[in-house]
Amino acid sequence: MRTVKSYPEAWPLHSPFVISRGSRTEAQVVVVEIEENGIKGTGEATPYARYGESEASVLAQIAAQLPALQQGLTRSALQQAMPAGAARNAIDCALWDLERQQHGQTLAALCDRPLAGQVATARTISIDTPEAMASSALALWQHGAKLLKVKMDNHLISERLVAIRSAVPEATLIIDANESWEAEGLAARCQLLADLNIAMLEQPLPAGQDAALANFVHPLPICADESCHTRDSLAELAGRYEMINIKLDKTGGLTEALALAATAREQGFTLMLGCMLCTSRAIRAALPLVSQAAFTDLDGPTWLAADVDPALSFSYGTLNAAPASAAD
Repeated sequence: MRTVKSYPEAWPLHSPFVISRGSRTEAQVVVVEIEENGIKGTGEATPYARYGESEASVLAQIAAQLPALQQGLTRSALQQAMPAGAARNAIDCALWDLERQQHGQTLAALCDRPLAGQVATARTISIDTPEAMASSALALWQHGAKLLKVKMDNHLISERLVAIRSAVPEATLIIDANESWEAEGLAARCQLLADLNIAMLEQPLPAGQDAALANFVHPLPICADESCHTRDSLAELAGRYEMINIKLDKTGGLTEALALAATAREQGFTLMLGCMLCTSRAIRAALPLVSQAAFTDLDGPTWLAADVDPALSFSYGTLNAAPASAAD
């Protein structure tokens, strides 16, 4: 019989993380450990209030599955037993981690997904004054970050973006509005972004208001984040978005994330791979998807004052995804 543990952790950030919905000073995660015959698999998830989740609700969902997990619940059965979300993600990733150790393989090898040793990742600039955001962008660029993800709310759009683009004229910029914009005026903002050579706009409108993007001619790609959770989301996104952002906390784990990636690509969507504020445990679980993503945004652990041990190695624009051994 397996033994199963779940528990919360809080990881302080080195500086506030500010998006349109508010500010965070710590990453609150839930960890699941599943041990079988002396081998322990670990998964991590970040409960997200935007999706009606809390630390308590996620732990309660996990607790409800303990008898089935102890009796050998499989990843396949898990997909039917729980809805997509952080709780299923923590369990699913723990089962993947257990399986790859039992096989003596890396997770990427187990999934048959090639993985380069060095992965280029976006670095995020949180919301601040135009001057402060431009200063952050310049500092990141000077240290080697070539892809910058800029958080936006509904204020000072042109002032912030012009300041940032002036500071880093050669950087690749992607903009994330986190649902804070409105359909009215969106065309003019998209043109501004195109004029500033912005590579992509992520989730400008609230999820559920995607119909406003139907037949909406726009000069740069638009990516669905909050509007895309699993394969069931794709039917509503066709003809409205060119790209989707895959996050394991939305899909409910790597199992559905791999299936979502395959189906989305078949339907012509380009992929972005993202994360929540998290430790390196959560990033490791997402690495098998890296090779399929046009944009990789896995900088969650770089916001932590201290990361889990062992931690992935991050530089300003890359993460070292190559493990020392299959056991890592």
